[in-house]
Amino acid sequence: MRSIEICAGGGGQALGLEQAGFEHCALVEIDLNACNTLKLNRPQWNVIQDDVRRFSGEPYWEIDLLAGGVPCPPFSVAGKQLGDEDERDLFPEGLRLVRECNPRAVMLENVKGLFDPKFAAYRQRIIDELTGLGYRCDWRLVSAHQYRVPQLRPRSVLVALKKEYAAGFIWPLGTLSPPPTVGQLLYGEMASGGWEGAQRWAERANGVAPTLVGGSKKHGGADLGPTRAREAWKKLGVDGSGVADYPPAKGFDGMPKLTVKMTALLQGFPANWTITGKKTPAYRQIGNAFPPPVAKAIGEAIYAALSAGRANQFKREEAAV
Repeated sequence: MRSIEICAGGGGQALGLEQAGFEHCALVEIDLNACNTLKLNRPQWNVIQDDVRRFSGEPYWEIDLLAGGVPCPPFSVAGKQLGDEDERDLFPEGLRLVRECNPRAVMLENVKGLFDPKFAAYRQRIIDELTGLGYRCDWRLVSAHQYRVPQLRPRSVLVALKKEYAAGFIWPLGTLSPPPTVGQLLYGEMASGGWEGAQRWAERANGVAPTLVGGSKKHGGADLGPTRAREAWKKLGVDGSGVADYPPAKGFDGMPKLTVKMTALLQGFPANWTITGKKTPAYRQIGNAFPPPVAKAIGEAIYAALSAGRANQFKREEAAV
């Protein structure tokens, strides 16, 4: 199964889809640091550093999957929610690429804010256009903690498949077992600098994290979110006002901050996935990422639907012969 991905960022969705069985023919990303992250971790990937507005889907006609996590600020409650009036809205580019490459399946994710009633007509326009192109669409709200990611992180996910494949698609239900707590996941990193209080901290951090917020280049830095989120982090024993350069050292007294690596683990990245760039651009890649375990689960469901559709088509062709 072949795929192309737009707005690939630091590779959360790309990694999950790779784990689901997709081979990336092209990954388009405008940010240099994110491109460096992709190239460092997967030298074999065809990473294209460019504005998606200049990327053509025509060379990838009838690709299996077009995926992407288009920019969130146009729909985020942390922003002005300008929707299609925001210059960063790239859903129209996603639809253009669907017309240009005619993929068998489409997967586009965004923030929960896209489900705000004010965007109902906008969502319907996207569904209407995809329906006119021969797709059956479903838009759902998916929470990361249902896939053993210790973070709430609700995301809107649009899945569209050509009619001959759509019947085989079943949304993954997540796992029955709860995710690890923040303390269970991060204890090793918190203790790695010799901090004597790491065990007590891990016992206190006995829940899932609030949603990591990456911010945009226009606004936001290396902090874990707005005031409400910082209060939630405080209950877990985490100082959410910034991101630390190193884990707490021996003799540390106070409430620790998370490091870039810790935030990556909370996002579901494997420990060996390296994020490049200085602290703020590195954290932004993580905060804006789609958790790999969630992308993997939905990717596997798409893969299964496409495989079943191909098998049925083969049977029909055999019967016709």
